[in-house]
Formats: sequence, structure tokens, C-alpha cells
Amino acid sequence: MVATAVKRRVAPRRRPSVDYEGMEQAALFNWLRWRHPEAWELAYHIPNGGHRLKAVAAKLKAQGVKAGVSDIKLPMARGGYFGLYIEFKASPPHDASVSDSQRAFLQKVEQEGYLAMVCRGLDEARKAIDVYMAWPRTEVARGSSGQ
Repeated sequence: MVATAVKRRVAPRRRPSVDYEGMEQAALFNWLRWRHPEAWELAYHIPNGGHRLKAVAAKLKAQGVKAGVSDIKLPMARGGYFGLYIEFKASPPHDASVSDSQRAFLQKVEQEGYLAMVCRGLDEARKAIDVYMAWPRTEVARGSSGQ
């Protein structure tokens, strides 16, 4: 009996994906904590992105998750704006393009009185937040609705 060698085809190993955007965004929140602690207390990440199982995605969608919503919100009124929305992308060359739904969301919140922008990387986001926080606090006109 002659033994026949069978070659098994082994799939090449995929390189582990690196979440550059997530790492830079975490670094941004660490920086924000010491640079602008009052902003860090209010700023938050909106976890709309990512790949999920269909059942989980359907459940989250029913709970209000929407495509295109920006990554970061800072609900502090400055410079005539009600707050700041940042669509955060990793630094080049690891950045992704801005989707149509992300662009549309940024335009809609700008129409509602928020400053909305795309920041590519940690340095760009730091500069944007430093500038925003240096602006004077937006004064809210209180109406005479019996208050």
C-alpha cells in the first residue's frame, strides 16, 4: 500500500485589526480629563459604530441608535453655539472617509445651533476643543414664561 501525501490548505492568518480610531479617541478623553476637567465631566462618546450581530443591531436600532450620529458630544455652550459635535476619524493614513449619513448629521445639528466638525486624529481634535473652550460661554436668553 502506498501512502499518498495529502496537502492541507491552510488559510493565511489575518493580521489582527487595529482600532486606531478607538485608541486615539481614548487618548483624547484622557487628555480632556486633565486639560479641561469641566468639559471631561460632560463630554461623551456616542457608540453608534461598529459591527454587530444582526439581532443586536436590530435591538439597538429599536432603542434609537441611528447611522451617521457623530462620535463625540460636548454639551457645553460656547461662542454662540449650544454645544460641540465631533465626528472623530483616526489620523492619516489610518483615517476613514466621512459617510453621507455622517455628513448629513453634521449639517443637521449645525442648523440646530451646534458647532459640528470632522477631526482627523488626536492633535486636530485637541486643537478644536482648546479653541472651542476658549470662547466665551453662550448666554441663554430666558423668556418670561412664568419662571
